[in-house]
Amino acid sequence: MNFVICDDDKADAGRLRALLEKYCKESGIGLNIYEFNSGGELLSAINNDIDVIFLDINMDDMDGLTIAKRIREKMDEVPIILVTAFMSYALDGYKVRASRFLLKDDLDNTFTECMDDIMKEIRRKSKIIVLDCVEGEVRIRANDIIMIETSGHKNIICLKEQKYQIYEKLDILTDKLKEYGFLRVHNSYLVNMGHIRSINNYMLTLDDERRIPVPKARYKQVKQEYTLFVGKEL
Repeated sequence: MNFVICDDDKADAGRLRALLEKYCKESGIGLNIYEFNSGGELLSAINNDIDVIFLDINMDDMDGLTIAKRIREKMDEVPIILVTAFMSYALDGYKVRASRFLLKDDLDNTFTECMDDIMKEIRRKSKIIVLDCVEGEVRIRANDIIMIETSGHKNIICLKEQKYQIYEKLDILTDKLKEYGFLRVHNSYLVNMGHIRSINNYMLTLDDERRIPVPKARYKQVKQEYTLFVGKEL
């Protein structure tokens, strides 16, 4: 796996490297570590081969939240772990969909748990599911499914640039996909919570700009389950 550490403090970067090397050795994970001491250097070198990014928030040339926003414009799914001395940045981290926060003063106590969660999330996102669609047997990465929408007697499986049709009932699909982070937000909609951008005023917005109404009777539960899901990722 390819890891990035971006921190303008060499001592802090060294601590992260040591913890990462120890974790990967104990977990049997092969690793490459790429270190950058400025946001500009990282943005110039970033590519889709990166698996996890550790990003310091407080850097002189460019703050970590700005860097994270720029990375998100190029790489939608890569886990970004924000490393900071101040938890006051946590709310801003939601805006760039940070996977986790690590406090510099508490790295020894929290690093292993953080990495366990990140590795679990990577495995979940890469999980392949097999569905018996109208188009035939289809193998899809669970995380590539944005939502499933009922249309007549069929359900439409919506990916970013492709759609499939399936006759399996939405209730059955809900049970089948729940473990992969899918949530029934409406009688006719099952959504991947990893693709939710916001939930406000009984309306859910996905990261492809689609908007889905959330019935008043379900609204509180939907918000609670999404908050729990985001909390697990953070």
